[in-house]
Amino acid sequence: MSDIDIRVTGRAGRITFTRPQALNAMTYDMCMAIDAALRIWREDDAVALVVIDAAGDKAFCSGGDIAELYDTGTQGDFAYGRRFWRDEYRLNAFIAEYPKPVISLMQGFTMGGGVGIGCHGSHRVVDDGSRIAMPECGIGLVPDVGGTMMLAKAPGRLGEYLGLTGARMGPDDAILAGFADCYIPRAKWGDLIEMLEASGDASHVQSHAETPPEGALRPLLADIDRHFAAPSLEALRVSLRGDDSDFGADTLKALMRGAPLSQACTLDILNRLRAGGPTIRAALDLEYRFTWRAMEHGDFLEGIRAQIIDKDRNPQWQFAGGEVPDVAVRHMLAPLGEDALTFEEEETQMKIGFIGLGNMGGPMAANLANAGHAVTGFDMADVSIEGVTMAGSAAEAATGADVVITMLPNGAILRSVAKDIIPAMTAGAAFVDCSTVDVDSARAVAEEAQAAGLLAVDAPVSGGVGGASAGTLTFMAGGTEAGFAKARPLFDIMGQKAVHCGASGAGQAAKICNNMILGVTMIATCEAFALADKLGLDRQKMFDVVSTSSGYSWTMNAYCPAPGVGPQSPADNDYKPGFAADLMLKDLRLSQQAAASADADTPMGALAQALYAQFVEEEDGKGRDFSAMLPRFEKRGRS
Repeated sequence: MSDIDIRVTGRAGRITFTRPQALNAMTYDMCMAIDAALRIWREDDAVALVVIDAAGDKAFCSGGDIAELYDTGTQGDFAYGRRFWRDEYRLNAFIAEYPKPVISLMQGFTMGGGVGIGCHGSHRVVDDGSRIAMPECGIGLVPDVGGTMMLAKAPGRLGEYLGLTGARMGPDDAILAGFADCYIPRAKWGDLIEMLEASGDASHVQSHAETPPEGALRPLLADIDRHFAAPSLEALRVSLRGDDSDFGADTLKALMRGAPLSQACTLDILNRLRAGGPTIRAALDLEYRFTWRAMEHGDFLEGIRAQIIDKDRNPQWQFAGGEVPDVAVRHMLAPLGEDALTFEEEETQMKIGFIGLGNMGGPMAANLANAGHAVTGFDMADVSIEGVTMAGSAAEAATGADVVITMLPNGAILRSVAKDIIPAMTAGAAFVDCSTVDVDSARAVAEEAQAAGLLAVDAPVSGGVGGASAGTLTFMAGGTEAGFAKARPLFDIMGQKAVHCGASGAGQAAKICNNMILGVTMIATCEAFALADKLGLDRQKMFDVVSTSSGYSWTMNAYCPAPGVGPQSPADNDYKPGFAADLMLKDLRLSQQAAASADADTPMGALAQALYAQFVEEEDGKGRDFSAMLPRFEKRGRS
């Protein structure tokens, strides 16, 4: 099962977190996949609204998956974390400003990064088991993902209380604090989603809403306001120490668990937002100033060590037990200059490396260049493609590229090229292989790319040289959602359809199965025309019948092997290859290799392979279109 399920059902764009074993914690790939889907649906009139939910009962999304942030940060690499937060915050703003209704159904824990996904939409639904919190001060961050905007808008000083203590909100508490809109019992969620999918009408959310049981926070508001109106963190501590009630003792204990620098900065952020008017962009800008510096100058790495890695629950905070100097707060929240968070959509131009510029790769690279992308190409042959800058090596073409595309003859060459280009590529770039190769090679290369911090996609194509030139290819893609999302705009330029088939290797599996069907049906179509000739049946009459009855197939209707019959095809050009018989033989051999590996019985595929091997290697099929099987059968009798 993948980490996230993104699809369209009826009138609804559907996003479902599917990592219940990890409390649906959000990875960078998941973040980017959500962003890509929302951008596509924004322009799609068929999608009226978006529904975000999660598998399992324990959590909607417990926060960001911070293990990799810790690993990179402890090695002195702060760039990964800064990119993660930057792109996550842009997504948070995008959700808050989305032009269509966004309905989130938040069961169980919704914390940290989950708040950024679930609590900025137009219709935020909770149930009896919902527990929403911003516990970032406990790991050396500040409440982020736009959470400080909601904290600044909360009644009285409730925002300070929630932000500094990380207190969990039940359904009524979340509605009171502005993190949710509606309470709907969980048993009604299935019915609600069906109505939203069928109608595209978000008003069904409110019609299902009920009054929640009173939460824990309403009776505490007076105490919260009295203490948390204190002008500083130290004054707050003093106020709570002077309160001998259970509230005073419990709240002081919770307060003392957090990082003092984070808490002081949280107070400052909330004061700034209230003074200027809390907006999502203002909140994210201030939060990013802190998180950009959190690893290098803050307590984030120590907080993760104590809470997640060593689990000793004994963090050694800066300024522990003492007053946080104003200069330290000013430093953490100072403007970032050219590193400041921006919200403009990314430039559409990408830097693309394209390796393998033959009959297929050449026109594909040309289409990308014509669309305005900066394409650097490499091929072992001396070729020239208009608009494409030629490199002296594959590694040179890959250096600094956002996306590297390969179109290569076989798996062995792909593996060899991968060893050259992966070290030259930048972490976060996408390695998109459009070759047709064996599944094992596709998966091996994907593993190497992912280990180097790259997004790996295997995306073989269907459509032949004509489709490559016309930009009408079909891409069958395997890999992560984030990798597919990054490559999708390029697929849209080079083709007319792209299908995400699953994990790494799934694209090759789909291509192999597709072309095994194609090889078998072409043989059957050619046999039928040869039989019709010998029976005295006019070819056009046969086409008129079969193309509109149960014999319908792509090889008959779209790529008819009989000259002068049906739409224009290679048969009308003396069988000059659109899709060469040599390539069909290669694909059929891959299908039988995969069938042997998977212990699958494919007798028709095996027979098709044998026939094409005879045609290409022993007869006159080499260099001809794969539909040239028809003149072969015309000449032969039954033997």
